[in-house]
Amino acid sequence: MTTIYVDIETVGTEDAAVIADIAASITHPKTMSKPETIARWEAEDKPGLVDEAVRKTSFDGGLGRIVCIGWAVNDEPATCQYGGDESTLLQGFVGAVRQAISVHFHGGKTDGIPVFCGHNISGFDLRFMWKRLVINGINPPSGIPFHAKPWDKSVADTMVMWDPDRDKRISLDKLCKVLGVKSPKGEIDGSKVWDYVKAGRIKEVAEYCMADVEAVRQCHNRMIFR
Repeated sequence: MTTIYVDIETVGTEDAAVIADIAASITHPKTMSKPETIARWEAEDKPGLVDEAVRKTSFDGGLGRIVCIGWAVNDEPATCQYGGDESTLLQGFVGAVRQAISVHFHGGKTDGIPVFCGHNISGFDLRFMWKRLVINGINPPSGIPFHAKPWDKSVADTMVMWDPDRDKRISLDKLCKVLGVKSPKGEIDGSKVWDYVKAGRIKEVAEYCMADVEAVRQCHNRMIFR
């Protein structure tokens, strides 16, 4: 079986029109009526609420964008596509998947279809990536299971593998700690990716992304008793 481990890092929208719409949708509490109180809220509280809402678009494949894609094929070293525009990142990943399919399947090394593995990959990574491919007009290979359900044989979602109960979903950091795997979470985590990108520290984001890929691979290997 060929397994392709995947992780993406995303940031929120930078579209001024979208940000303006978000800002317009955030209004002062209805309990406020005095002009001076509303003005103080507008100056002191609203900017933080708008920033928080904009950052949350990093979970929306229609509004956010990918800044880094990390992957590894079977036991090969993790690699990462980062820097440049989003279209270049996506094309780099799609090319790597086509190469993996060609080598591992058409080359006769294995049978069947590749399995794509990640933490919440079926609920987030694959769906987000599919939307960005559509928006960027990139045609992916048919072997990527963008719309697979968590139980589909073409995906191995470590979050769902550990516990399929939605109310008991586990973070990758916690899963690593439970299984005795080195956690990729340190100074940087997903909530800080945009700050690192704005500060020109994209290489550190890439290193974090590849650490996520490696952590997922180790957790997956533990759960399939390799």
